[in-house]
Amino acid sequence: MEIFWFFPTHGDGHYLGTTIGGRPITPSYLRQIALTIDELGFAGALLPTGRACEDAWITAATLIPETRYLKFLVAVRPGLISPALAARMSATFDRLSNGRLLINVVTGGDPVGLAGDGVQLDHDARYAVTDEFLEVWRKLSGGETVNFSGDHYQLRGGKLLLSSVQKPYPPLYFGGSSPAGHAVAARHADVYLTWGEAPAQVAEKLADIRRRAAEQGRTLRFGMRVHIVVRSTEQEAWRAADELIQHLDEKTIAGAQEVLARYDSHGQQRQRALNSGNRESLMVSPNLWSGVGLVRGGVGTALVGDPETIAARMQEYAELGIETFILSGYPHLEEAYRVAELLFPLLPLKARDTQEKSAEPLVGEIVANDHLPKQR
Repeated sequence: MEIFWFFPTHGDGHYLGTTIGGRPITPSYLRQIALTIDELGFAGALLPTGRACEDAWITAATLIPETRYLKFLVAVRPGLISPALAARMSATFDRLSNGRLLINVVTGGDPVGLAGDGVQLDHDARYAVTDEFLEVWRKLSGGETVNFSGDHYQLRGGKLLLSSVQKPYPPLYFGGSSPAGHAVAARHADVYLTWGEAPAQVAEKLADIRRRAAEQGRTLRFGMRVHIVVRSTEQEAWRAADELIQHLDEKTIAGAQEVLARYDSHGQQRQRALNSGNRESLMVSPNLWSGVGLVRGGVGTALVGDPETIAARMQEYAELGIETFILSGYPHLEEAYRVAELLFPLLPLKARDTQEKSAEPLVGEIVANDHLPKQR
């Protein structure tokens, strides 16, 4: 089992939907989180993406020298960036971090936000773009010279001169709950991610992904993105969960739900259905609570309870095939300490990779911007 944490580049605080107890997102606070989770032993951390966040690539790049072992799960956005440029960015980040990049492939699920970024495609067309993007990205990143003619991308003589440290390329993480998303995941992903849902729903998803991947002659690993509220006792944990939403009024909830309703993301609509915008029906399954999703986009569920209970719930997901848990909690600095101190000792954690890696250095100048200098 691997445990990742989360960089709250779109805001943090003690309560949802209010500035009361809010915490400014400053460079020093992000460095503080990075140093803390690296020291505590988290294997990696996710940086969110979208217009509500600080840019994930720039933020992650500033944190490379602040950390030693932490891996950065950073988003590429098919349709917003070319696969060739994304491949060069990925290789550079992986080289400069000594092999600590993980790629989070995000197709996007908000038509309004996507239109603001210049993407006017419907749901399935965006996944068709993602499919072509990943085919090109994987070939380039794997060292091939690429000639490609698709519906969305055309390349002639594309190549990547400076390769990544990780071979053949940094691992691809991918989420998507629709049939189109599952098809792309089965073809290209190394790790399929689901948001926190009841075990039976997760099992159904994973079974479909396994079947589709087997048809491609592939196997995948699996991960889950979910919030967490862990305290020494069940009573303390549920009190903390209630306090997290205590400043939400019905107007704030209704406004948030109106925005989330416009998403054509199947995953987002599955999360909305878990609470229907109603704070009176927030239990999804034992210790899985959907209160966060009243006002937050993306994953809206949290594991809530004492350490022994949460460890048991996580083990239930592990038995379905979940190996990586990407957790977050409020405020993110304090909850990271709680998870590490209360929960880590109860989990079968995979030993963190502490082996020092280094990229093969470029010796001499690239000739005519086209090929590496001759070795003697």
